[in-house]
Amino acid sequence: MAEMLFNPFKDLIFDEHFCFLTGDLTNENMSVFPEWLMDHFNLGNERIEMMDKTKSYKYADLKLPCSARVKDAFEELDTKILAAYNKGYEGMASLDEEQLFQWTGRIVYGLLYYEMVYERNRLQKKDEEFALSMPLRKRFGHFHLMLQSLVEPISFVGKKPWTITVFPLKYSADILSFRDDTINLMFSFGVNGFGFIACLQDNGVIGEKHSEILSKIKGHVLHPVQFEELYASFHYTDYILKQDPQYKVESHDNGINIEIEKTEKPPVFDFWDEDMYAQLLANYWQVYGIEREDILRPQKPRLSFLEDPYTKDFINPESIKLPF
Repeated sequence: MAEMLFNPFKDLIFDEHFCFLTGDLTNENMSVFPEWLMDHFNLGNERIEMMDKTKSYKYADLKLPCSARVKDAFEELDTKILAAYNKGYEGMASLDEEQLFQWTGRIVYGLLYYEMVYERNRLQKKDEEFALSMPLRKRFGHFHLMLQSLVEPISFVGKKPWTITVFPLKYSADILSFRDDTINLMFSFGVNGFGFIACLQDNGVIGEKHSEILSKIKGHVLHPVQFEELYASFHYTDYILKQDPQYKVESHDNGINIEIEKTEKPPVFDFWDEDMYAQLLANYWQVYGIEREDILRPQKPRLSFLEDPYTKDFINPESIKLPF
């Protein structure tokens, strides 16, 4: 059955008449970002840039071709997410991780879809072939298969292939912050008293790597500067992670099972480069006027708002004087 499901990365099919999720012929579409989210924050006429910074789209113009059943399924999921969203952290924390994966995956895949279409069209104008490396085809193909769990009988066996962590955050209902990395399938989202970070295909490795700081965070309402630092750490850890995720995909009478291939080799991380990390963190902290030189200080430990650099104690968010 798995072989029968649509995989747009096999033949690089990104066409407005094929449902992005199932490949069914269609003339319908749905927004990349949920309508209620765009309406609440008046995002429709705002613009979002593609990765190469030369192309941007209005949020309201980002549409995915979809079949009626896919549209209905996402509308049902949106209703559940909105109900949880209205309850803030407690509501979001009560959601099943698979629902957060599907909801977040819709946005990340939607942006990835537009990256694919943009790159294909750009190359066609130059009479050049649009191609993706086999590792990327494989990674994106697995991600797309997992996202089809919304409408197909797909089950995740054992350890989940993602890290998703939700925590209380000192954000008002009128402030929205999100970051995405479509190539590495990452997303962060902060609003209405909660934040979450999603690594959509790390096989839980990044969450394990950060288990100590995540345990220290429990019971605290994070300051936004801590949220940005945590995502920067997740993001850079993903960058240095040397792992080619392998999955056992098995079809049976009742559907498809996806299981992480077991390996005796532990995950391998490249050398942590403090200069590179500090530059990434400075990009996230620029709203506070914090620059790379403030993070890497001569003869002093790296600046952190999460842990005291000497004792490694968690820094109480209430002690941070920066605005939020």
